[in-house]
Amino acid sequence: MITLCNLACGVLSVLAAIGYGFPTQAALLICMGILFDFFDGMSARQLGVSSPMGKELDSLADVVTSGVAPAAILFELTYNQLFDNGSWWLSIAFLFIPLFAAYRLAKFNIDPRQSHSFLGLPVPSQALVWVGLALSQWSNTVCGSWVGAIVLVSLLLDVLMVSELPLFSLKFNFKDLSWKANSVQYIFLIVCAVIIAILRDWIAISVIILWYIILSLFTQRRHAE
Repeated sequence: MITLCNLACGVLSVLAAIGYGFPTQAALLICMGILFDFFDGMSARQLGVSSPMGKELDSLADVVTSGVAPAAILFELTYNQLFDNGSWWLSIAFLFIPLFAAYRLAKFNIDPRQSHSFLGLPVPSQALVWVGLALSQWSNTVCGSWVGAIVLVSLLLDVLMVSELPLFSLKFNFKDLSWKANSVQYIFLIVCAVIIAILRDWIAISVIILWYIILSLFTQRRHAE
């Protein structure tokens, strides 16, 4: 039932964005869906009712809530600029979001390496980039002036979803809270606090996700060396 609430939020988000032209409300519905997505797995483990069916249903819900719905929001926010600039064909880039999301989720379900950590950008994290943009007071300005950059970012996030990029864990080593044992986590949180303090806007969500990707790239390179 919790997973189906996630799916319901995704469907309502698509309707809000495309059917009624309310990207802000659509973004809030995605946030609700992601919360349901977080609690369904935790509830299943606590109640001892985890099942293969639940895992598959969770992925199907995520395709809509974190794949189709963000694409609908982006289309609603940018299609006027794209058509006015004669670049309407770029709107097809948003179609790739649910396609790559579906591929990512199917890959995740059969990849035993991702039972405790992530390889590639999780689909809900990708969705949060667009949620932050849609909720931002700067959304109209950003989407109007930087529509080409938004298309490029969406394609980059698509590739990252199906990539082999290891993302560092956000969990602290509570047995040893020293800087040495948790340096990456501390650096991440400190910069997040700075981002929030400077921006003071919902777009900080988008920037924090991008910062997480950049820091993961840096830590991957450091471990490789």
